[in-house]
Amino acid sequence: MKQIKNPITSEKYDAVLFDLDGVLTSTAKIHAKCWKLMFDDFLKKHAAENDEPFQPFDIGTDYKLYVDGRTRFEGVRSFLEFRDIQKPFGDRGDHPDQDTICGLANRKFEMVSKMIESEGVEAYEGSIALVRFLRESGFKTAVVSSSASCRAVLKSAKIDDLFDLVIDAEIAHQQKLSSKPAPDTYLAAAGQLGVEPIRAVVVEDAISGVQAGRAGGFGLVIGVDREGSAKELMENGADVVVTDLGEILPR
Repeated sequence: MKQIKNPITSEKYDAVLFDLDGVLTSTAKIHAKCWKLMFDDFLKKHAAENDEPFQPFDIGTDYKLYVDGRTRFEGVRSFLEFRDIQKPFGDRGDHPDQDTICGLANRKFEMVSKMIESEGVEAYEGSIALVRFLRESGFKTAVVSSSASCRAVLKSAKIDDLFDLVIDAEIAHQQKLSSKPAPDTYLAAAGQLGVEPIRAVVVEDAISGVQAGRAGGFGLVIGVDREGSAKELMENGADVVVTDLGEILPR
């Protein structure tokens, strides 16, 4: 692992706000797999019903551009809009079998929940070492995630005691906060921690996430490149990109 100079200093910053999936835990792979399973099943049926060729969901492009970092409802809406497929939004409580935006989103959520329960969750060692170091150094820490599974994942990974605040999909819905790439959830976290955005750091692995950090005027946006997307993260708002958060720990 390469080492770089730690850009998070107490002279400049008071809090660090972390995305969850792909930053703290390896659950981004679970989400990507479930998005593909859900969408491919839907797209096959849609293609057959409309006498069109089946075009599968592409994890390499579609996942990063249309669903990664967004709430499940916004992810479905964004991808279907890209494919020019019209479906009613429905209601957030729609059954997973319903072919509404909410129904499809809930179908994916059900798949993720089962996979997390059966396979468990792993936290990235370098990320957790950094969180512990920051807390010992007096920084406030928060998780800002678009996932409704956020608290279950934190508990499964046994890291739910490392954060002063959690803003997840349910809280965002309750507070009527727009999902990433809008900065609303990150701004809400900074506000609840009593920290000005310029004095806070955002840590993200998603394009929509670094866009949110940049749009919110945060003092530092760190991109985490797990899948060879360093260039895209830099182009969309990251100030620094690392492949592992352990790289910025003091030697």
